[in-house]
Amino acid sequence: MASEPSVASRQPAQVPPPLVPGLRGLLTLAVGVVMVAALYFGREVFIPLVLAVLLSFVLAPVVNLLRRLRFGRIPSVIVAVLLALGIIGGIGAVIGTQVAGLAGNLPQYQATVQRKVAGLQQGWLGQANRVLQKFNHQVHDATRKADAAGTTAETGPAGDTPKAQLVRVQEPEPSPLALAEKVLGPIVSPLTDVGIVLVVVVFLLMQREDLRNRMIRLFGSSDLHRTTVAMDDAAGRLGTYFLAQLGMNATFGVLVGVGLWFIGVPNPLLWGVFSAIMRFIPYIGAFASGLLPVALAAAVDPGWSMVIETAALFLIAEPVFGQVIEPLLYGHSTGLSPFAVIVSTLFWGFLWGPIGLILATPFTVCLVVLGRHVDSLEFFDVLLGDRPPLTPVENFYQRMLAGDPDEVREVAEAMLKARSLSSYYDEVALKGLQLAANDFARGVVTPAQLENIRGSARSLVEDFEDHPDAEPARDDKAVNPSETPTLAERTHTRTEAVPGQAPPREALPEAWRGEAPVLCVAGRGPLDEASSAMLAQLLRKHGLGARVTPYQAVSRESIRDLDLSGVAMICISYLDISGNPAHLRYLLERLKRRAPGVPVLVGLWPAGEKVLTDAALGRAVGADVYVSSLRDGVEACLKASSRGSGAAPSSGATAEAA
Repeated sequence: MASEPSVASRQPAQVPPPLVPGLRGLLTLAVGVVMVAALYFGREVFIPLVLAVLLSFVLAPVVNLLRRLRFGRIPSVIVAVLLALGIIGGIGAVIGTQVAGLAGNLPQYQATVQRKVAGLQQGWLGQANRVLQKFNHQVHDATRKADAAGTTAETGPAGDTPKAQLVRVQEPEPSPLALAEKVLGPIVSPLTDVGIVLVVVVFLLMQREDLRNRMIRLFGSSDLHRTTVAMDDAAGRLGTYFLAQLGMNATFGVLVGVGLWFIGVPNPLLWGVFSAIMRFIPYIGAFASGLLPVALAAAVDPGWSMVIETAALFLIAEPVFGQVIEPLLYGHSTGLSPFAVIVSTLFWGFLWGPIGLILATPFTVCLVVLGRHVDSLEFFDVLLGDRPPLTPVENFYQRMLAGDPDEVREVAEAMLKARSLSSYYDEVALKGLQLAANDFARGVVTPAQLENIRGSARSLVEDFEDHPDAEPARDDKAVNPSETPTLAERTHTRTEAVPGQAPPREALPEAWRGEAPVLCVAGRGPLDEASSAMLAQLLRKHGLGARVTPYQAVSRESIRDLDLSGVAMICISYLDISGNPAHLRYLLERLKRRAPGVPVLVGLWPAGEKVLTDAALGRAVGADVYVSSLRDGVEACLKASSRGSGAAPSSGATAEAA
């Protein structure tokens, strides 16, 4: 009888082209364009409302504290708003006083700057300036001669040039109303915005529970659990972000002010407040706030030591705060990637100017939270969030497909710091190999790519030959209990103990004392041999010798030559099997005729449940033990070795007597 064809010789099917965007996609794009246009043209209305909402997040903990101190709702809100108004007014008064004092000393600073510039002009800078001026004069003379020659050629030597006429435009005297508008406009407009913000904040704090219930009814009455979790997550992240940023920026401002006071820069209080405010702008705000103090230091000090010290203060303080202190205190509380912060800052800065720079991060946090709880908005979390865009299983398959075992190993080593090797094989490696097997069955993986995956899988198993299968020590303090899983992570993951160790070889039954008492047979799938290699490796780590046999060695033509000496148990591995597995039944029949009395374990990783639920099918196939994870397979082999014969299923395994 002809031998079975190799699975690698199958020709891949044609992959259909991607679909063009439909009407729904075009409508979504149109809605997005309309919303951006509305935000741009309606910024005069939206900015006060957004500021009020964000200020309510900052004042909500203060209101809750006052209410716990037996204040009523209305008095608590009024006290919190007055406190915020007093702080804002105090900061404004400090800035105004400091600016007035700075303006009075400008003539003195101007003289210092003029002397410093004159000194620079006498040195190499002056020489470079004179060279540039000479070159500029030469270019100007050449251009003027060329223009004069062209004018002579057009008009002739006797051409008369008309004289220019002086025109004077006299503006009318401004009316009292226009004068009042010109003087009071810059003052009334900010005060009006502040008044609107305070009024909206008062109503938001007083009607907070009512507004929350209305939002739930509007957006999520059909799924109260998800809506409540999303709102709590958004409120918690925004509250943590604002309070942490407020504390960090205030500390940064104090440090800058004290440092400038020691250096001797005038008005250190002004620059401390200015630095604290500017630091709300991500990445560039703190460095931009140092330009004016550096310029002032250059105007005050006749030398350059004060300029160097001031620049060093900002160049050292901001990296220390941003890269060391902030991650230690509150970590990545926003959940945003650095790319998202930069893009959102540019986007909102374009829409709303300086206010948009400050509000960019809170807005993006809200979008990421929506993406983590709303399926149709998950792309926000993928594009803007700080979590890996691919699940560990998808990353494993993608790197295997690319033939990059080094990156697969790097990711695996990082994951093995928090789990055992058997857990990594069960939860990541086998599921990634199953994705590859499914794609090969669909015809979208070429034979060359399949060989890359096989080679990468062999390299991965060889790399972890010396890695123990043990649970690493866990750091419970490093786990954030409030962390919200992504939509792709919302799957149940088993956490079981690592299997034990087999007794010493001399304590095992006679049949289990050979070099390789377990024979791991690969199924007929394209990647079943890789799963058999993982099972054999885990068995060796737990004290049982094992060797791997390919599917061709147990075919009808080759099974009579199969070496079964010293074999006490046979384990068959399948990554996936569906429908009526007649070939598995025939394989078991051949093995039982060839090795009567030897128990046979069938492992269906990791989707064996869809076959194991049919008890009649299990009896028809005729294996001794069924398992659906490598961990269960190791435990079943250990239990069989301890009894010596008649393997019994361990916890998590399903058995059907033949």
